[in-house]
Amino acid sequence: MDLRDEIETVLRGWHAHEADRGSAAVIDFDCAPTAAPVEAATSRLAVYRALSDLRVRTVGAGADRLTARLTADLAYLGALLGEHPPLGDYVRATQGCVAVGWRDDYVAYRGDQARQALGAVGVGWGSETVRELRAVEGPIEAGEAPDAIRQAAADYEAAVRQVTGSEAPFNLTIETAEVDAYWAYWLDGSGADVRLRLNLRRAGFTKVAARQFALHEVLGHGLQSASWSARAAAQEVPWVRLMSVHAPQQVLLEGLAQALPLFIAPDDELMVARTKFDHYNQLVRAELHVDLNRGAGVGELAERARARMPWTTEAAIADVLTDRGADPQLRSYLWAYPAGIDWFANLARADQATRTAVLHAAYRDPLTPTELAALWPAGPTIGGEGERGRLRALTLRRRP
Repeated sequence: MDLRDEIETVLRGWHAHEADRGSAAVIDFDCAPTAAPVEAATSRLAVYRALSDLRVRTVGAGADRLTARLTADLAYLGALLGEHPPLGDYVRATQGCVAVGWRDDYVAYRGDQARQALGAVGVGWGSETVRELRAVEGPIEAGEAPDAIRQAAADYEAAVRQVTGSEAPFNLTIETAEVDAYWAYWLDGSGADVRLRLNLRRAGFTKVAARQFALHEVLGHGLQSASWSARAAAQEVPWVRLMSVHAPQQVLLEGLAQALPLFIAPDDELMVARTKFDHYNQLVRAELHVDLNRGAGVGELAERARARMPWTTEAAIADVLTDRGADPQLRSYLWAYPAGIDWFANLARADQATRTAVLHAAYRDPLTPTELAALWPAGPTIGGEGERGRLRALTLRRRP
């Protein structure tokens, strides 16, 4: 695997260079940890040239998986160097899917689902929705969260392994941090070692949140990444073994992690309500993401956000717009959330054979959106469907 190994060497050097600059990490999970020393790249431009040369070689070798990864790396690095391509081009190059968004009636359909699910647990729809939901979810103190997450992960682990077929071991460390960033929970690591960080500045701790993020972070991202590591250690794999949030496996990671309660705990009324609520919120954020990058004004978008998500604060709206318009990493990466949750929420309603095939494959390889679609050709287009999305929404509305 000379080409793959050469790519990984360049990526490790790029990661070291960004670390020296105090910039965002390039590698978020290392599925092939090594004790070998890493020489930091001399500059971003040197990395760009090296990756460009490697891409010429992967194209010539017909190594499509390696080419897709290099395409993502070059697009993201180009953005770090100052390029600002149209959103559709940028997301297709990095996340591997379209970025057209969802029709109003489909978003409204998912909003209706969320409203009904919240109503069933006694939560209204308006400015107090988040506060009311937190109250019924059972607030817990921040100091209780690590143990609650560990216990929930232990409770669900057997069920997740059963539906995914994973037997990979993993070791979990939970840390706390206070960071002025969009994330409340973040998982990274290498091999079988996974680290979950809880951002005390953003996270709200409830009993339901502990269950949800045990599934999302620990048994979603953590076990999934450890499973890829175990496979990579046992045999040669045709994919780059260094995971980055700007690369096309991220739709799978974020999509399945968000939707995992629908597969593992469909009778947990509160957690399913939270998942449906999150799904709606992600679709609205996607709408803002697309329109911002089409040139819509901030004032117009802020008013729309307040109308569609009346529980959202001004500060949160400001962050949504800033992250999706100005940050090269988040302009790509945050699209993985709506694109992923929508596809996997629909998959949760597919036949059992299809669900099993996708989930087993998802814990074996870091699948791209193209590879996911090949496993379920009847599924929706990842990243939005335009007119087809409208028709699909109407079909869904007619179901009993």
